[in-house]
Amino acid sequence: MTKVDRRVQKTQTAIKSAILELMAEKDFEDITIRDIADKANVNRGTIYLHYVDKYDLLDKIIEEHINNLRDLCQSASELTFTEGNYVWFDYFAEHHLFFSTMLNTKSAAYFRSRFLDLVIQEYRPDVNVTEGKNQGLNEEMFLQFFGAAIVGTVEWWFRNGMPLPPRVIAEQTGILLDRNI
Repeated sequence: MTKVDRRVQKTQTAIKSAILELMAEKDFEDITIRDIADKANVNRGTIYLHYVDKYDLLDKIIEEHINNLRDLCQSASELTFTEGNYVWFDYFAEHHLFFSTMLNTKSAAYFRSRFLDLVIQEYRPDVNVTEGKNQGLNEEMFLQFFGAAIVGTVEWWFRNGMPLPPRVIAEQTGILLDRNI
């Protein structure tokens, strides 16, 4: 990686952190590019060099985390739910600012919807409603139920200041998934 690439990466990281910190303080609609630039210690023009507007910035941050979670799912596809959850909850804890902001603010609805879609998409191959304990259940309802349970559990975890260590919540949610899917 060249020096220029590291500077660009450092600038983008500062901008992304700035908007998340601002979202923790006030409503997204009230945040201006000037606010973001001041918090990130960059010029407004620098933000426009990388992003169309604050909506594009937020969308790119969300997309980055959704893609990272998708990649984690792919890498953990051969693991049990509990083992796979270790990977997810470690990632959630590592990116606490993003997830706590996205799940605890008025701007959470869009991210929550994207997160739920990802969870459903990733669990779909593991659901069997043609035989066994889940025979006869509607697959879409089943996926919505467990997807909402997982997303709700992650929201609860962040809203309550991560009261359980990542390993404990990963293990316990994994046990519940292993019992039911």
